[in-house]
Amino acid sequence: MSDPRRIRVLTVDDHPLMQEGLAAVISQQQDMVLVGHAFNGVDAIGSFRTHKPDVTLMDLRLPDMSGVEATARIRSEFPEARIIIFTTFAGDVEIRRALDAGARSYLLKSTRSKDIVRVIREVHTGKMSVPPEIAVRLAEHYGDDGLTGREIEVLRQIAAGDRNRDVAEKLSISADTVKAHISNIMDKLSAKDRTQAVAIGVHRGFIQL
Repeated sequence: MSDPRRIRVLTVDDHPLMQEGLAAVISQQQDMVLVGHAFNGVDAIGSFRTHKPDVTLMDLRLPDMSGVEATARIRSEFPEARIIIFTTFAGDVEIRRALDAGARSYLLKSTRSKDIVRVIREVHTGKMSVPPEIAVRLAEHYGDDGLTGREIEVLRQIAAGDRNRDVAEKLSISADTVKAHISNIMDKLSAKDRTQAVAIGVHRGFIQL
């Protein structure tokens, strides 16, 4: 466990089967050792403080907070922390948020085990490691106008099935302002209607259902 030649890995995922799978992959590598695992964001932060891992594999969606938030909180305390987001979600907005929070890589859970360990090694050396399919996702929307915080709130309410007047009441704005926000949302997302705007918003990671 204390061998300085081995990469010390912490895994964070709320699914036991995924944890077991990652543990099996890591145990097969002579240059790696699993030093701990956590099932939510709070535990991830505590485990990081305890173990000071070389590399952390962090799920994007955890029961108590997002993996992006957990990453940001860890890096605010440990600026040199090397964290890989490991998830099933590939929306460009989520990818950008993760990298902006300081993640060194963004891997999909469909990634082959040999590529997972390769990225762990690359990140351990201090490199950024963005797989081609993730880079393509980012490039597809490079230069696009993002949604404002208020527009995301409106889109989230639309996704919940609220009518314009309901959205206006919940957000304490006028119905005309809601209409203006919806128009901007549809324009930015190139959506034909509200339903398509919600679908695109979920696909890209602006909102979650």
